[in-house]
Amino acid sequence: MSGTVRSIVLGTGSALPDRVMTNRDFEGVVETSDEWIRQRTGIAQRHIAGDHETTVSLGEAAARRALDAAGLQPADIDLIVLATATPDNTFPASAVQIQNNLGIHHGFAFDIHAVCTGFVYAITTADLYLKSGLAKRALVIGAETFSRIIDWNDRSTCVLFGDGAGAVVLEAQEDDGEGRGIIISRLRSDGVHKEKLFVDGGPSSTGTVGHLRMEGREVFRHAVGMITDVIEESFEHSGLSADEIDWFVPHQANRRIIDASAKKLGIPAEKVVITVDRHGNTSAASIPLALDLAARDGRIQRGQLVLLEAMGGGFTWGACLLRW
Repeated sequence: MSGTVRSIVLGTGSALPDRVMTNRDFEGVVETSDEWIRQRTGIAQRHIAGDHETTVSLGEAAARRALDAAGLQPADIDLIVLATATPDNTFPASAVQIQNNLGIHHGFAFDIHAVCTGFVYAITTADLYLKSGLAKRALVIGAETFSRIIDWNDRSTCVLFGDGAGAVVLEAQEDDGEGRGIIISRLRSDGVHKEKLFVDGGPSSTGTVGHLRMEGREVFRHAVGMITDVIEESFEHSGLSADEIDWFVPHQANRRIIDASAKKLGIPAEKVVITVDRHGNTSAASIPLALDLAARDGRIQRGQLVLLEAMGGGFTWGACLLRW
């Protein structure tokens, strides 16, 4: 390829567990109410994985739907990047298990662990591999089963999270003048914030899986500023602006964070894709789940400018601008 190479989205897919857990279902589990949860988070329900559903099975299902949408077969893929904080096994990478389940025995696959920012990290990483020529087509997947690491006695966190998976197919193409594909990404992290959002276990520390722990007020306090900073940096370096955005697809953590971020950036509410009400916080799966929904219902159209952003434990945070 002699011209500018861009990573183009060819198709999207998603998968959700069968079981739906509403806010009212929590009223018999912890001291809470539907009104309390809705007011503070915007969440009405979430999907919870059953015994037969795992990060790998959900990720595989989302990948197959993305391949179908792209009109491709598994053999057309030579890279899989899976964003997850809840793999099926400590090793091998769940991406390798998905690769095998799809019948792919060439190319390479690996996991990325950046918690809720995982999909932004993953799509950025896949973009770099594609532009370098190390791969031609990639499956980028965000898949999580956060219900496995939730403390179901902690009412401040157990109501927030859900399970699910989303995927996109990317292909390296020479720019045809439309400017489609990933335009710019910005990634950040700062481990000084670890204690504000973490899991209190791990193979090397406790030998256990552990449970999610969060200082909700502290996360909220940092979120809007961090998110808008990387987005404004993306605008500055790309020459684009908030006025040109057709769709803002944020990480679906909390409706108040989403609304505050959009307002600070000057993006009108009608351009924001919201799924937190029905999915809860699905961590690395939330952005690709929202992308698939908005692509399939006809909102996101070819040639439109789409802005992705997320912030997660670590802290990690990042943004990605792409033309559909």
